[in-house]
Amino acid sequence: MAGSSDRKERPAARFHGRVEANGRPCAVEGCPEPGEFRAPPLEGAGDGSGPPQFRWMCLEHVRAFNSRYNFFDGMTADEIHDAQRPLAGWERETRAFARAGAGDQGPRWSDYSDPLDAIGARFRREVAPERTDGKPLSGQDRASLKVLGLPASADRAALRKRYSELVRQYHPDRNGGDRSHEAALRGVIDAYQQLRQAPAFA
Repeated sequence: MAGSSDRKERPAARFHGRVEANGRPCAVEGCPEPGEFRAPPLEGAGDGSGPPQFRWMCLEHVRAFNSRYNFFDGMTADEIHDAQRPLAGWERETRAFARAGAGDQGPRWSDYSDPLDAIGARFRREVAPERTDGKPLSGQDRASLKVLGLPASADRAALRKRYSELVRQYHPDRNGGDRSHEAALRGVIDAYQQLRQAPAFA
C-alpha cells in the first residue's frame, strides 16, 4: 500500500509541473525529500539578463510556499495599482518587421503560412501600391483578376470589357455549340460576379 500512497502524493508532471529531481534535494533546509517542484528565487525574477535561478522544493513545501505566496509583497500602493492596470506590461515598444536596407525587398512571404493573405497584401501595398485609387485588393480579388487575365490596376470599365470578351470566346453559341469550354466560362462568370461586388471595384 505504501507504493500506492506514494503514487497518489506524486502527481504527474503533465498537470502539476512535477520534474524528476535526479538527485536534486528540496531547497528547504533539513528536508530529505527530492526537489521536484519549481518556486520563484529568493532574489526575485532577476534583471532580465538571463533565466532566474529557481528554487526546487518537495510537494509538501511547495504547497506551503504557494499558500502564503503574495505577488504584491513588498510593493508600494502605487506599484500595486500600476501592476493591476488592464494594460500593464503592454507599454513596451516592439520591433518592427522592417526591411534591412534600401536594396532589400523584405522578407520572403512565401516562407509563411498566410491563408487569408493578410501579411502579403500589406507588404505588397507598402512596396508598390497595386492601384492608383488606393483601394486594397483581397486575396479573392487577385485570384479573380488572374482568372480574367487582368492586372491589379484594372478599373471597372476594364473589368466589364474583359468579361464581355471572354464570354464571347467561351460561350457555346460562339463556338458552334461546342461545350468543351463550359468550365472556363463558369470560372469567368464567377470571377466577374465576385469582382463587380468587391469594394475595390465599387
